[in-house]
Amino acid sequence: MKVVDVVCSAGRTGFYFDDQRAIKRGASHDGFTYVGEPVTEGFKAVRQAGESISVMLILEDGQVAHGDCAAVQYSGAGGRDPLFLAEDFIPVIEKEIAPKLIGRELTSFKQLAEEFDKMQVNGKKLHTAIRYGVTQAILDAVAKSKKVTMAEVVRDEYNTGVEIKKIPIFTQSGDDRYDNSDKMIIKGADVMPHALINNVKEKLGENGEKLLAYIKWLSDRVLKLRTSENYNPVFHIDVYGTIGVAFNYDTDAMAEYLKRLEEAAKPFHLRIEGPMDVEHREKQMEALRDLTAELEKRNINVELVADEWCNTYEDVVLFADNKAGHMLQIKTPDLGGVNNIIEAILYCKKKGVGAYCGGTCNETNRSAEVCTNIAMACGADQCLAKPGMGVDEGYMIVNNEMNRVIALVNRRSKR
Repeated sequence: MKVVDVVCSAGRTGFYFDDQRAIKRGASHDGFTYVGEPVTEGFKAVRQAGESISVMLILEDGQVAHGDCAAVQYSGAGGRDPLFLAEDFIPVIEKEIAPKLIGRELTSFKQLAEEFDKMQVNGKKLHTAIRYGVTQAILDAVAKSKKVTMAEVVRDEYNTGVEIKKIPIFTQSGDDRYDNSDKMIIKGADVMPHALINNVKEKLGENGEKLLAYIKWLSDRVLKLRTSENYNPVFHIDVYGTIGVAFNYDTDAMAEYLKRLEEAAKPFHLRIEGPMDVEHREKQMEALRDLTAELEKRNINVELVADEWCNTYEDVVLFADNKAGHMLQIKTPDLGGVNNIIEAILYCKKKGVGAYCGGTCNETNRSAEVCTNIAMACGADQCLAKPGMGVDEGYMIVNNEMNRVIALVNRRSKR
């Protein structure tokens, strides 16, 4: 089966691009938007609509395979590629990539994906969002040529040895951390609620008291609303480095606070993502490594999740090798080609570190579906419900794709 044409269309994502530098410099909320001037190159406003590009591969039998190019909410920050705008990058795909894809045989996803992920134009690798979407389309194309699911292609080409089955889904609340938690409990979310604790004064509390109270509320709320004692979600809270700020980056003080959070969460298990952010890759690894070791030494049963400064496949390897965190978020758009997501999950499993197939609220239904197939095929420990911050939509997309894949795989196994 060959690719006979490549067609692109501009799209929207499930969230927004935010100028992180402008926000850190004091841009304030005005309703759902921000007041102030953008400071990051490419931004026309501090918050603007997220954009995507659908890359559609026309196969010689008339089938259409597709993937979506998308970038994270805080594009252009933290060493990431610049703001991803459809009008800027559709011409790049049509000029540089399409001619190299047309006519190619769809025999191996791994081989084709690695080729286009490593491709350079004028001595530079392609934008991560382009590599992300093009390799999604290639995976879908190979699956369509073989008439199997994308999960089966990944499982077979990478010899993962994994049974394709349901894996835990992690839902994120955004700032509406109370009402959205109710939604998660009603729908039986496996991992919840993210909670967006990104400000010490307003959300964590100067001494951590606000998060402590929230986790206690959350535990009580699940016990009140659940309809079965078998429903025991994992509490996964992203604190965006605020614990480090509140406790002056003191490992002992942070560990003692995490012990208090563990008690507040009982009887539920607690994960804390991004406890500190020291704004340097190696120093972040060391800080997270030391706090992880301290929790284990004290038998504090709180899992730490790496996020900040763990962006690329190489970063995942560095953090996994040094046991910097009990679980690593694989921030899918930041890795470029989806082949790197596969390698990152498999490396975490090899090292005995939790693999969280994550991403961003600022993706699309298509990138979420592709990532779900990959997470299942590699046996990830959890998969993010995305895109958006509304709970229902992202959970529906990922849950339903998971169930479709399982049903199709089971049908083939019975024939």
